[in-house]
Amino acid sequence: MFETILFVALIMISIALFICFVRTIIGPTTSDRIVALDTFGITLIGFIGIIMMLQETLAYTEVILVISILAFVGTVAMSKFIERGVIIDRD
Repeated sequence: MFETILFVALIMISIALFICFVRTIIGPTTSDRIVALDTFGITLIGFIGIIMMLQETLAYTEVILVISILAFVGTVAMSKFIERGVIIDRD
């Protein structure tokens, strides 16, 4: 029963990943694309977490950590670039 619930969750998360991908491609503004990429990263973390539960392993914990760090740093960098026009200030 629990595996069936996990498979249904995988299907729902796959649909969410596809919707985020479409929003990233056709987003009308750059801000929409940044939010869609951040949402894509968070949803991908959940997808990998469910796969870890299905396989009963902790092998992908490093992958989840790297994806979360890259998603956070990428979102902050792109937001700063939109706001100021540069990422690294040289004052």
